[in-house]
Amino acid sequence: MAIVLQPASREALAEAEASLDRYVDGASKGDLERLGEELFAVTRLLAGEPSLRRHLADPSVPAASRSGLADRVLADQLSRPTLDVVSEVVSSRWSRPADLLEALEVLARRAALGVAEKDGTLDEVEDQLFRFGRILDREPRLNALLTDHAAPADKRVELLRGLLGDRVSPVTATLLANTVRNPRGRSLDRAAEELSELAAARRDRYVAHVRAPVRLTAEQEHRLAESLTRLYGRPMSLQIELDPDLLGGLVVRVGGEIIDGSVAGKLAAARRRLPG
Repeated sequence: MAIVLQPASREALAEAEASLDRYVDGASKGDLERLGEELFAVTRLLAGEPSLRRHLADPSVPAASRSGLADRVLADQLSRPTLDVVSEVVSSRWSRPADLLEALEVLARRAALGVAEKDGTLDEVEDQLFRFGRILDREPRLNALLTDHAAPADKRVELLRGLLGDRVSPVTATLLANTVRNPRGRSLDRAAEELSELAAARRDRYVAHVRAPVRLTAEQEHRLAESLTRLYGRPMSLQIELDPDLLGGLVVRVGGEIIDGSVAGKLAAARRRLPG
């Protein structure tokens, strides 16, 4: 189960996620595979080295010193893009060391899901993670075996791979294997559910939810999709809902961002500006 982040950590994570998303949009599939694997490795390292984790998250230490420490410890082990991500993360202000660990794992997962974004398998990954979580929910003994700290991590991962075989995508297998290798006290069925939810959220980055007062022509849909693709720097598909109350114009939602160009929206905004 994911920990609850304090305000400073939530802000730091949001900035790190936005920065990573910009990298994901321009990176190749191979770059993202390496970034995800290396960020998972850093997460495992810091999970096992609480002293190092505390130093890297210590707000009393200047950001440049924390970043420099990360460079000295990890420079020979990470590619430059991964080291840049880690340096940026440790330079941020974290409410507690556990939040830094949580953030690095979140970024590792987002990088791994970026691979599925590139090859168009996010839907498949989301479904596979959800279904695996449901299987584990019905099989508590198996769930316990896969997160048993008394068993070596490699043995747990070997058991997982035997269960999955070639029935899931490489991205699904990577996400589950890294959770099994470093469960951090979480139930694997719940972790799989969280991963499925994260995949759904990543997929939503590529979908523009459009409300329109009348049905758009094929040409209008094409132009809108092209405009949104240019605006967001990634291919966008449209989900269009008719809403006659808008009177005219469009309302577009991409993730948590809303672009309200409707007549109804403009009238409402004008009314708010009128003196009381």
